[in-house]
Amino acid sequence: MHRNEVLLAGRLSMEPAHRELPSGALLTQWRLAVRRPASRSARQRSDAIECVTLDDGVRDMLAGWRLDDLVEVEGALRRRWWRGGSRYEIEVRTARRVEAAAPRGRPRRRTRQADDGTATEADQAGDTGGEVADAPAPDEACSGGAEPADETISQWRRSA
Repeated sequence: MHRNEVLLAGRLSMEPAHRELPSGALLTQWRLAVRRPASRSARQRSDAIECVTLDDGVRDMLAGWRLDDLVEVEGALRRRWWRGGSRYEIEVRTARRVEAAAPRGRPRRRTRQADDGTATEADQAGDTGGEVADAPAPDEACSGGAEPADETISQWRRSA
């Protein structure tokens, strides 16, 4: 049995962008930063994963998403070809926001815990002794490479 199912949870690192294809279909693209499991030897701690949809229902699910929102998507891995290259991306069939990003200007903070698992008094008073980011740094994520030309996107649709 063959299966192509992908489930990702990560931070939105590129807001959804819409583009009309020569066929008239509306393609929506966005990017998720997904952490890798902790490893002492691995230098790269996260991956930037391109997501796309042609589905109006999925596009409606993306409404209101902002950078750094924690989101979950389900879909299938696809390889899109164009003159001079190719790219793997997730063709999304369902998406949801799990947690909204912290308001801009206020960095996201984690709470330190005492030995018994409760927040320390300093944390409850708002003194965390430094900020700890929840999202992977953008420069740690791999880049998506060159963008395909619009006229070759129809090749991707035929192969999908």
